[in-house]
Amino acid sequence: MGNAKNGLLKFIACGSVDDGKSTLIGHILYSSKLLYADQEQALILDSQVGSRSGKIDYSLLLDGLMAEREQGITIDVAYRYFTTEKRSFIVADTPGHEEYTRNMAVGASFADLAIILVDAKQGVLSQTRRHARICSLMGIRYFVFAVNKMDLVDHSKERFESIAKEIEKLADELKLGNIIIIPVSATEGDNVTSPSKNMPWYSGPTLLSYLESVNISGSEPEKGFYMPIQRVCRPDYTFRGFQGQIESGTVSLNDTLTALPSGEMVIVKSIYLANVSVESATAGDPVTIQFDREVDASRGCVLMRKAELKIAKEFEATLLWMDDDKLISGNDYWIKIGTKLLPAIVTGIQHKVDINTGAHFPATSIGKNEIIRCEIVLSEPIVLDEFRLHKTLGELILIDRISHATAACGVIEATGKTMENEVLLTDGKNQLAIGLFDSFYYHPEIHTVLRHSPPPTEYKPSDKLPLQGTGYNYPPDFDIPAEADNYANIRNGIFTGFGERESKFVLLNVNGLELDKKPPRDFGKYRKVMLWEKDFEI
Repeated sequence: MGNAKNGLLKFIACGSVDDGKSTLIGHILYSSKLLYADQEQALILDSQVGSRSGKIDYSLLLDGLMAEREQGITIDVAYRYFTTEKRSFIVADTPGHEEYTRNMAVGASFADLAIILVDAKQGVLSQTRRHARICSLMGIRYFVFAVNKMDLVDHSKERFESIAKEIEKLADELKLGNIIIIPVSATEGDNVTSPSKNMPWYSGPTLLSYLESVNISGSEPEKGFYMPIQRVCRPDYTFRGFQGQIESGTVSLNDTLTALPSGEMVIVKSIYLANVSVESATAGDPVTIQFDREVDASRGCVLMRKAELKIAKEFEATLLWMDDDKLISGNDYWIKIGTKLLPAIVTGIQHKVDINTGAHFPATSIGKNEIIRCEIVLSEPIVLDEFRLHKTLGELILIDRISHATAACGVIEATGKTMENEVLLTDGKNQLAIGLFDSFYYHPEIHTVLRHSPPPTEYKPSDKLPLQGTGYNYPPDFDIPAEADNYANIRNGIFTGFGERESKFVLLNVNGLELDKKPPRDFGKYRKVMLWEKDFEI
């Protein structure tokens, strides 16, 4: 079977229902002579009762469930492992039906490359767009668009070029990089493993030759070294090691690492790869690392050097919602980031994404298979990062706390709150972040008051402030302490700049709470907590 000189390629095959995904992968296995004799004979016999008039039905190599064979569709994700003389492969054949989008997303989460099939008779469909968007969301950067069933359109060059223009437009919309478009016939084998005599006008690579040669290591590597701790190894009282898979960088003996979130600095005393002591290890290696001293670290913590990871309690994320029950702001879930599992609350839905156009729409609840941008708050600060910077600590799943079913998967887009993401009063020289216009909601099911911030906004002198809203009602004149003896002055509903305090006007803090000398202060004087069901019509 060869030496697989180009390394392992993990890829996914996806597309709409009946686009021929299973048939395509089955044909690669069959034509590449990657089947045992009894498998080949069983395939020939099973095909006798199929829908191809006795011809070989290559999809049977992957559609293993009885329900799949009866319906002629893929339901579960089918993983296959094979090796050619040039490369080793792991392929995930995924369902095309919208009902099984969650299964498709699971397959996409492991892959480096996506083969997206497009029916030559139907062209680019909404499900094609959905799968391309999900693959991009999951971090896939290499795409093969296989225009299948070319035999059913008489191997037409004009039809292929027309579909290719649709695909290129889609790739531009989603900002997909590294795409190639190949005309194929999965049932007849055209351009699958060998060039097609029926399409002499196509001079590009066959599908298999492209998969064998594509270089997926060209993307920029993640910064620094980091390893989420999976397990603390304590075989006896003389040894305490920290086990996990290195996600980026290299670690060597005597390196100084930081254990997060505690921030303790330690020196690497020993490294074990399996049960073999080594001097260094690199990304992808499962290792046990022993330090020169005891350190406060356990499962969910992260070992790091020059990775510039973040410790945060709140962030913005893009989610693919998978649950049958709708997502409503304020619902709480288990969240898993890296090896850390802890409670989390979705505190605000910013918008949902139209699958076809990518347009953003306001929403207060989200249904199955929809994509959203939302805000999430954790029960405690943990180690994480934006997905574009560190993939493993930027991807997440939400788990229903009652059924323990996976409710959503997604990626972290922005972490924490910075000055640039807050509502600001600024005069160019001074600035003050305020929470005056945050909304507070009482959620009776979780007995919690939730806070939702408005989009980032900057108010300058002479700008009128929205002092009346559903959750607040401020007087037209007040001051807010900034720093030292400097105050933000609001007069007649207008931000006039920073200046001195005028005692005849109300003094509020940055969150709208009145400051006086007679506590307790009345939170409800200018602010109110709204009832969740009333305001969101649940």
